[in-house]
Amino acid sequence: MPVLRMALALAVLWGLAVLAAGPRVNPTVQPTASDDRSGGMRQIMPGHYVYQHTDDTPGVSSTFNSGIIVTGEGVVVVDALGSAAIAEQVREAIARMTAQPVRFLVSSTFHGRFTGGNAVYRDAVNIGHENYRTDLTRLLRDASPAHLHAQLPAMTYREGVTLYLGGKEIQILYLGRAHTRGDSIVFVPEDRIAYLSEVFNFEEFPYLSDSYPSEWVKTLEAVEALDADIFVPGHGFLPEDPRETRDGLRRHRQILMDVRQAVQTEIEHGATEDQAVARIDLPQYHRFQGYSRAMEIAVRRVYRELTAGLG
Repeated sequence: MPVLRMALALAVLWGLAVLAAGPRVNPTVQPTASDDRSGGMRQIMPGHYVYQHTDDTPGVSSTFNSGIIVTGEGVVVVDALGSAAIAEQVREAIARMTAQPVRFLVSSTFHGRFTGGNAVYRDAVNIGHENYRTDLTRLLRDASPAHLHAQLPAMTYREGVTLYLGGKEIQILYLGRAHTRGDSIVFVPEDRIAYLSEVFNFEEFPYLSDSYPSEWVKTLEAVEALDADIFVPGHGFLPEDPRETRDGLRRHRQILMDVRQAVQTEIEHGATEDQAVARIDLPQYHRFQGYSRAMEIAVRRVYRELTAGLG
């Protein structure tokens, strides 16, 4: 896969100013998993964190994750989350950990609960796939020019872009259409960790409203082929042993395959879309958060994909 190298771009963006080596992490701050499920920062491994925000609003009830990569030359944030208030909380948590500034925001999904806080990172370079920028522009078509400018990525890519920051190679990859048509995946080969945003939910049923279900399965297969041990989800609490996320990734892919098979069977039996919705139930996934809310949406999206195509 051709990858756009960013050494020159970084030099231009930051005026050739590279901060002193060695991440200045506050030694008194030890972010860990917490029993407070309303949200907070958790350390995955040295230099890698996830901020987990839980929204228990009726009709939402989900955990939204923002990835944080701390290097000796700055911080990379994956997804700004759903509001300026939440994004400010994330930035405050970052500031308690390190004196390094946030250099880059990687925006993966154009949905509001992952982009509402984008403007809080206007001092960083916002990077997103070209389809992400197009879809977010369409979503914010009624916004003022100033608001639109603050929300949209300043830099887009088509297949991949690599950051070299603080001695780390940070790959931003597009592996195909999945949860949306512009999902970014952030992979740090040296640390064998990938941040997947809404391409992956851990123990939460996927929301398929803007998805490409069949292609999503293929994208997940490409993700599984990455030389990584830890896959940080966009939704769901990270397990105590983050390496268990590889099994979670397989379960997520299996959900999509099981929904597709169930819908395909109903189509072969002559069911209409509404009939398929009424008949299909996957009890093995009842325990997954969001099942009752998202299952009908999943069936309708897959039905339309199999009968009419999604373009």
